Amino acid sequence: MVKNDPQSYPHASRRSLTYAKKGMVATSEPHAAEAGREILAKGGNAIDAAIATAAALTVTEPTSNGIGGDAFAILSTEGKLHALNASGKSPADIDRGKLVQSGLKEMPVHGALPVTVPGTPSAWAEPSERFGNLSLQETLAPAIRLAKEGFPVAPVVAAAWRNAFAVLERKNDDGSFAEWFRVFAPKGRPPHAGEIFSSPDHARTLESIAESGGESFYTGDLAEKTVNFVRERGGFLTKKDLCDHEAFYVETIKVPYKGYEIHEIPPNGQGIVTSAALKMLAPFDIKATMNEKDLHRQVEALKLAFTDGRAFITDSKKMDVSLETLLDDDYLGRRRRLIGERAITPRPGNPSRGGTVYLATADNEGNMVSFIQSNYMGFGSGLVVPGTGIALQNRGVSFSLDAKRANRLEGGKRPYHTIIPGFFTKNGVPVGPFGVMGGFMQPQGHLQVVLNLLAYGMNPQAALDAPRWQWTEEKNVIVEKSFPASLVDALRKRGHIVKVEKKTALFGRGQIILRDPDTGVLAGGTDPRADSHIAIL
Repeated sequence: MVKNDPQSYPHASRRSLTYAKKGMVATSEPHAAEAGREILAKGGNAIDAAIATAAALTVTEPTSNGIGGDAFAILSTEGKLHALNASGKSPADIDRGKLVQSGLKEMPVHGALPVTVPGTPSAWAEPSERFGNLSLQETLAPAIRLAKEGFPVAPVVAAAWRNAFAVLERKNDDGSFAEWFRVFAPKGRPPHAGEIFSSPDHARTLESIAESGGESFYTGDLAEKTVNFVRERGGFLTKKDLCDHEAFYVETIKVPYKGYEIHEIPPNGQGIVTSAALKMLAPFDIKATMNEKDLHRQVEALKLAFTDGRAFITDSKKMDVSLETLLDDDYLGRRRRLIGERAITPRPGNPSRGGTVYLATADNEGNMVSFIQSNYMGFGSGLVVPGTGIALQNRGVSFSLDAKRANRLEGGKRPYHTIIPGFFTKNGVPVGPFGVMGGFMQPQGHLQVVLNLLAYGMNPQAALDAPRWQWTEEKNVIVEKSFPASLVDALRKRGHIVKVEKKTALFGRGQIILRDPDTGVLAGGTDPRADSHIAIL
């Protein structure tokens, strides 16, 4: 485990570092974390706890994820990492040309067109069957109970709910989102913080998924209802699209940094952005305390890596630039040499051709999980399958209608994905999961958390408390209001266009759990920007 001072908090913190001996669950909403703890107490392992927590989050934090979304995970069991890609494809029958001919210039945010095959139920069923101690019925039981009996809505969740309500209310003139309002605003308004909310439709759907091992969602009654509803709304999803879906395992991207290995999932996710930025920064002698030169280099490395990511990342089977090429030492060396004393406007390189929730769990058997799932933009497409509580994701909005773009819309294709889980190992031995959710902030949050832990010597809680920055485009950077004014001024003098942003939601929300290899003690941090909670056993 990273041996950083548990009493050192260089930034304002709302909580102390949390320790546990037998098990730990860290996530953005308290009831969901406690659902995971309940499963650990019943004999479940970290994989079971992760699934229980993820399912509970679809109930208690529907503003960020749902049954109709996608998921990725890095599972550590018996000393080995297993990276799970449970993202869904676009409908096989969708036709970019016809959409362009209809007058569309970009994919819409809401409605049926951006709906892709949901992968979340497969992200629960597959690892439950392969690695779990308990049945899927047992692990989903806490989420089902929360949906049936109700729970008091957390403050940050309530605020996000209000925002979603306002957006969909403006777009509901034709009643397209009537089911959303029936399910998620049953009193004609979003629920207040502390108000009890329940969702019996959601409970019945979770029961069906649990009893069938996920099959009902992809081949049964739920699949039929989903397909019929989407096609009624002008979408292209078919029963075959759902039936053909499967979650699959991949090798992680592994990049060494200061004695550790940082693991990310390869495309179609954007974890490679963090990996490339870390490799560009590795030769620089980063000081133990943040200074303006190091910060400038971090921003420049990140935006060079991100610009490449946006240009080349898509479904791994459709990429014309290989993963190895994008992480090639010579190529990244050329990119690194673009980092000078002044801010640059980044352009993609020329390599050789070839609204989200995050949770971390650990148990006393040595298992650990880094798990992330999302409907993408808040409640996703705004469409809710009648009678099921299933809010469908809008992940297809990230596709381009430009035929020249790598991430162009094609039938049966996985889109560029923002959600990414991370994991630390040391000399190949698993140390622990980490993640920062939040759209295109995620690889930036990963980079900053890794540097806070390994370069600046912060403990996991302090690493999450530290004020964050985010590159948005060209020379534009936003920083949290607590960011040191001296560093803001220094960035501006180097040509960065810096805006101090009051909205903490723009900077992501993360969790970290690290295991001490000598004692087995778990140390966890949770993000103060959310209703975060760590449950321990």
